[in-house]
Amino acid sequence: MRLGNLERSIMEALWNRPEGALAQDLAGAVPSRPAVTTVLTVLVRLSHKGMVTRERLGRAHLYRAAATKDSFVAETMRAALDEAGDLEAAVNRFVGTVSPEVAAALRDALAGRDGAVP
Repeated sequence: MRLGNLERSIMEALWNRPEGALAQDLAGAVPSRPAVTTVLTVLVRLSHKGMVTRERLGRAHLYRAAATKDSFVAETMRAALDEAGDLEAAVNRFVGTVSPEVAAALRDALAGRDGAVP
């Protein structure tokens, strides 16, 4: 799932606050300093996308990321591969661009799968 710049900034702030945050706190945490009403609009969109949960806290809502940043990144990578016209070519191009550390992490992850060969 692709996120716009403000959506991404708000999600980054939420990922950094696993305990949750109020919209006004998020507005202050985002580098562009958007209005609280703008943050609330984005939070509603993120909620509809299933990325954010909210809990009533007095007259306000406490917002939390629905999943970890790692889960989001993994799902984004999977979705991108689903879009590839030629999966093998896309994977080969991706692997050809990653750092040695990422290549090692990929090898380790594949080796950990049932029946996988390192």
